[in-house]
Amino acid sequence: MIAKFLMAACLVATTVVIHAAGLGVVLSHVFRSTVRPDTRFWPITWLLIRIAWFLIVIHLFEIAVWGLFFWWQNCLPDARSSFYFSGVTYATIGYGDLVLPKEWQLFGPLEGLTGILMCGLSAAFFFVIVSKKILELHGR
Repeated sequence: MIAKFLMAACLVATTVVIHAAGLGVVLSHVFRSTVRPDTRFWPITWLLIRIAWFLIVIHLFEIAVWGLFFWWQNCLPDARSSFYFSGVTYATIGYGDLVLPKEWQLFGPLEGLTGILMCGLSAAFFFVIVSKKILELHGR
């Protein structure tokens, strides 16, 4: 039981580290310029599209970490099932067509909670970017 708890703690920590590093990379690219940015519709829209895709890649990488873990521990029949289950769980869709074995069941809700937190962090990140661009538009 303690071993599984430690594994779960490491998975959550790894997910947070991946997310923090990814957001740091995005922030360094978005805010490195000292030139007044172009805040017209298409330039800001293109910026948000690029950020959205980068965030999706970060989330997919995090899902892959959980999926690899489930595959490594033989929780599901194959790699495809492990990645599918991880994606559905992380995104809190929860179709229920695949379930973890009894001894691993608590990992499902834990991945879902971690996914909610990381998606919330991504949403907050978007808010910060848009807020900063609006403030720059109004010269503050």
